This record gives sequence, C-alpha cells and structure tokens, in this order.
Amino acid sequence: MSGRLPTGITVLDRRLGGGIPPGSIVLLEAPPASQSELFLYEFTATRGTLYLTTVRSEAAVADALERANTRVGKPTIRDIGSDAPLDHANRLVGALPEGANLIIDVVDVLEESDPARYRSFLNELQTQIVNTDGLAILHAMKGRSIPKNRDLTEHMADLVFDLQTDIKGQEIVNRLAVPKFRGGAAMEETIKLKLAEQVAVDTSRDIA
Repeated sequence: MSGRLPTGITVLDRRLGGGIPPGSIVLLEAPPASQSELFLYEFTATRGTLYLTTVRSEAAVADALERANTRVGKPTIRDIGSDAPLDHANRLVGALPEGANLIIDVVDVLEESDPARYRSFLNELQTQIVNTDGLAILHAMKGRSIPKNRDLTEHMADLVFDLQTDIKGQEIVNRLAVPKFRGGAAMEETIKLKLAEQVAVDTSRDIA
C-alpha cells in the first residue's frame, strides 16, 4: 500500500500515523447546522475528486466551492439525488479512476434505500476504492432523525470522524473524535477545532 493521504489537519494527521490509508472509506458524521462541509472542500484539494451531491444542486455546490475561503480543488460534481440515487451512485462509483477521491454529500439519502441493495452498494464501493487506491468520504448528518441504514454505514466505514458542535455561552465549540480506525489506532482524545472559513486546530485551553 502506498503512503498515507493527508487530511490537511496537521495534528489529526499525526495522530492517524501520517493520514488516511489509501483504499479507505471515511464516514464524517456531523450536525446539519455545522461547518462540516469545510472538511469536504479541503479534501477536494488533495487529489482529483468526484463530488456526488444528493440534496444540494450541482450549481449550489459549485458556488459554495467558489466562495470558500479555504483551499479547494476542481472536483467533478454530479447531482444524484433526484431519481434512483443509489443506481446513479453505483454507476459513477464503478467508473472511478485510479487514485481519486469520492465524496458523497450527504449519504443519508442513500441510507434510506432497501437494506440489501444498500449493503451491496457499500461492498461494491469498498472493492472499487481498494482496487483504485481511492478514498471515499461519506458525509452523514447527525440530525433529529437517523436513516434506517446508518448502522451499516458505520460498520462498513474504515474510519469514523465524529464532529460535535456545541454552543457554550458565547462560544461555539467544535470537537472532532475518531472512535473507529480499522487497521489503525482510534484516537483516545478529541481534537478541538476552529471551523470558520477553514479547518484549523483550536489551541485555546478550556477553563473549567
């Protein structure tokens, strides 16, 4: 296997042993009212990326990337959220080139599919990502309702990034946990992040 793929967050890369192993499926779970999309935008800058959107339009994603004040790439954007999203996703995933990133934003729509068909999709995705040394980032919302197949996604993912966003007094606190790292060491502590215009580590100290 080739070298690790950096996330762009130095502290996180160090704790992950240099980054994310190629051939991995990463699940990013985050509240809908958070800046979690910044993670996705920064991933587009690392390698050629196919960005599958299931809720926002292609134009909305392209506009958000253009307005982002962080490093971004020029991903290929496809809207698969209208008719038969799982079929569209299967077709596009099967054509992924060598060494590419795949972003599915958000995976919730696919998670509402028939469990057997969704399981088949995840296995096909895993095979394709491993065979091409790719990297898949599945963006999932931690909203008021949880899609019926979220457990399958969490189980199939090689890494789980869990973003917690809380409002404490006058401060918005973002903490990132990595509770799962298949083939590696999960992080024992969370990382406090600044999520404004880009992803950065918050070096301020908590005062009890």
